[in-house]
Amino acid sequence: MAPEPIPALLEQIDELLAAPSRPKEPATLARLERTLTDGYAHALSLEAERLRLERRMSELAGELHEGNREQKAQELVQVSRRISRAHAEIERLRGTLTQLRARATAVRRKS
Repeated sequence: MAPEPIPALLEQIDELLAAPSRPKEPATLARLERTLTDGYAHALSLEAERLRLERRMSELAGELHEGNREQKAQELVQVSRRISRAHAEIERLRGTLTQLRARATAVRRKS
């Protein structure tokens, strides 16, 4: 199983936010913009996963009256937990990206 990219991405964002602003270095702005792009792409991916899970939850809820209710109920619980985790990750990532976007804007203004 591959490691999840969000911890590494958040670590990279935290490093950029903690680093002193160097507006005269083009690499700084380029790195900020690349990380923003990666972050928003990951947020979109998480949102797509959440939507897929929500559709699955609806399917399971509609099928509860059909055979093997216990298994479907267990899957509903698992899907619900995954939706909650995805939502929390999206909120955390978007909040951090907002901070990073503000940093990038400040660097652009100074350069």
